[in-house]
Amino acid sequence: MLTHSTRRWLAGLGVAGAFVAASATPAFAAPAAEFDLYFQDVTVAADSAGVVRSPSLYSSESTVLNEVSVRYDYSSLAGKITLAGESGNDCAADGDGVLLCREQVPVTIDELFGGFFGEVVIAPTDKATNGDTGELKISLKAAGKDIASYTSRVRVGEGVDLQGGPDTTVTAAPGGKFQAPVTVFNVGTTEVDGVVAMFDTDYGIRTKERFDNCLYAEDFLFACIFDEKIPASAGATATFNYELATDTYAPGRENSYAWFMTPADFEDLLAIRDEAGAEKARRGNGKTLSLKAVSAARAARAVQTDTEPNNNFSGLAVDVTGKNGADLEAVGATLNGKKGAELTAALGFRNNGPATLDYLRSEANVTYVDVTVPTGTTAIAVPMECAPRTGNDVEWPEAGSPGAGEYRCYPGPFAPAGETLAGEFTFRIDKVITNATGTVKVNVPCECEGGFYDDLKPANDVAKILVNAAGGTGGGDGDGDGDGGSLPITGQSTGLIAGLGALLLAAGVGGYLVAKRFARTPRSTSPPRWSTARRTPPSCA
Repeated sequence: MLTHSTRRWLAGLGVAGAFVAASATPAFAAPAAEFDLYFQDVTVAADSAGVVRSPSLYSSESTVLNEVSVRYDYSSLAGKITLAGESGNDCAADGDGVLLCREQVPVTIDELFGGFFGEVVIAPTDKATNGDTGELKISLKAAGKDIASYTSRVRVGEGVDLQGGPDTTVTAAPGGKFQAPVTVFNVGTTEVDGVVAMFDTDYGIRTKERFDNCLYAEDFLFACIFDEKIPASAGATATFNYELATDTYAPGRENSYAWFMTPADFEDLLAIRDEAGAEKARRGNGKTLSLKAVSAARAARAVQTDTEPNNNFSGLAVDVTGKNGADLEAVGATLNGKKGAELTAALGFRNNGPATLDYLRSEANVTYVDVTVPTGTTAIAVPMECAPRTGNDVEWPEAGSPGAGEYRCYPGPFAPAGETLAGEFTFRIDKVITNATGTVKVNVPCECEGGFYDDLKPANDVAKILVNAAGGTGGGDGDGDGDGGSLPITGQSTGLIAGLGALLLAAGVGGYLVAKRFARTPRSTSPPRWSTARRTPPSCA
């Protein structure tokens, strides 16, 4: 099973759009569905066992595909590389330089996280030499119909072995400054010609420096490209100046991880990200950051203490001191209409700060929200993040279903200070009742991961949904518009998540779409609407 940290690398920092029930059955593919297939460019080392990769498919709507087959045409490198199905996959040769793989069960394609297929092993033959390059043409069929295709690049290179340096722990308060090193070792036998450090950094860790060999998204450090050569059994290090955002929650801990790779592997990741249409990270315009040599003796000791093959990571932990909390305020609505009117309200909560709540690394929900439908009305449209409930019993497979009297909502792992996160409910007035009342409750107890139970102002954790308030317009105009139901919803969190998503270069799962969708979300134009929720059911007892 992937660790949380690994999933962040692979799935876009663990953020995506609205919840959907993992156990719910999506609709079968509609003819109008649009599909995008991706397969990362590959650099495989000569004289190696090769690499394992798989394609990713995304759709304009959640769907299920039957009788799926994936065809890999590597004829341009026939004799130089081989493709074979990973253990347990149904794959066989389909001519010279062609591999055909069949999925044994229907494949679910999630609207935001996509669908993934059996892995293939791309390996060099004894005739492969450094510099060999060719195309890998991938085509996907379902029920005998062409669904999508993609052309990837495969090249043969020289194998090296990078290893991340020791982890670092520092202490800082919100707004405080600190330094931390990033160290990499060459534990192979071949000189490394340049190295890239790519960063997976929590929301609170920022850098104001803008080195011209580093890439940034707003205040977030994305990657640094170093040209220095690192001899075998040697290492190199650089020091960064950081600061914590003033809205970092305290006390707590913020983390950052550096992932080291060769420039060629970085190019492979950039290519798929650019193809997906992600917003580009920007180069700095300051001085060049250089790596300084680390003694061979230190590198040798590091090799002796690290026997893991996946050794190209190093971590930074910031113990956040002081007190910097958050006040989550429930947001309700006032609606007016005649019998039969359909009224829409954005219901949820506002983080009044001063701290941002960031649960992205744990992938848990920052809080849980209960919505009780106003008397005399029926919920006819419900966000997919909300499931019918009776007390603490939540019918998660029925998420997004109308007609229930109570709902529990799962807004996701990120709530920026000063932002409102809300989901749209539509209520039909079945009986006109003066002061018909429902409620929105934030920070409700839940036997789940996450949640927020240290609210600075619990008194505002409940808000009313008031229909046809006394002294209002009475019957209203019945046109389905809420009267007085406007909310102070801004779009900063959507834009912020777009920035965070731009930091990640997905290596194999999900993150392509995160980059593709969020990077295209305009800043400050659309409400968050639970926009940071994970698309997996909560871990509830």
